[in-house]
Amino acid sequence: AGSLKTSKHLLAGALSACISRTLVAPLERLKLEYIVRGATSDAMDVVRTILASEGVQGFWKGNLVNLIRTAPFKSINFYAYDTIRKRITTVTGRKDVTPLEKLAAGAAAGIFATIVCFPMDTIRTRLVAQGGDALGGISGCFRHIITSQGFTSLYAGIVPAIVSMAPAGAVFYGVYDILKTNYLASPAGQEEQRRRMSGSKGSDQMELGPLRTLLYGAIAGACAETMTYPLEVVRRHLQLQSAASRLGLMPTIQGLVNRGGVGALYAGIFPSTLQVLPSAALSYFVYEWMKVTMKV
Repeated sequence: AGSLKTSKHLLAGALSACISRTLVAPLERLKLEYIVRGATSDAMDVVRTILASEGVQGFWKGNLVNLIRTAPFKSINFYAYDTIRKRITTVTGRKDVTPLEKLAAGAAAGIFATIVCFPMDTIRTRLVAQGGDALGGISGCFRHIITSQGFTSLYAGIVPAIVSMAPAGAVFYGVYDILKTNYLASPAGQEEQRRRMSGSKGSDQMELGPLRTLLYGAIAGACAETMTYPLEVVRRHLQLQSAASRLGLMPTIQGLVNRGGVGALYAGIFPSTLQVLPSAALSYFVYEWMKVTMKV
């Protein structure tokens, strides 16, 4: 029973990632264009360039490898967070965890998932960057990195990824859980709980209901993205550097600022925020709905 429940948890997280990421893949592509190529034109110019050179399918370029990376990342992330939070209640003997403990659980879950899934993130960044088409897809890119730069190159940029994921995971899960706890403790939330108990559809049985789940997920995602975005930009640039010319964390940051000012650390923040809002909202919604549907 325990292994079946774990499998359902992981499946719910994976499906939430696949659905949400595929729907917002065009915005993710725009964000990467700004980061890896230093795009300075407005969003519509970038859209027209992609359409002219690659067609509509160009907006989903790299989406398969993104799903291969994101599906296990989200499933591990959601499951690790729920597991750590429940373990804290077991150890402390309390019914619920404190806000600080929620933040710590989110940070730990994010770091663990990042370490496990980071190589696929590196491969995706290389494939989307200029010249990526010549690498021969996911397996070809993997072989190219291993043979020309060594296994450790798959983890280029892991330090800023962990540094950003700790607060990102803390904020993403912490903000959502704090909003959720406060609402459920309110008179309106208690009425929602009573209504939920009599609901028959999966979406009716979600603790917050569909709309509030989407709203709180979007808020949590936007908060996490805004806080950690500069480190994501730095991470992408570290992933694109060759082994021979690889710079450290601080020299990469200094180089970006010297070339484009502080604004270079926020390249692509607008399409990124547009992508994060629906992605985080859908991710939480599908995850919570799947948990209800599969009776996790």
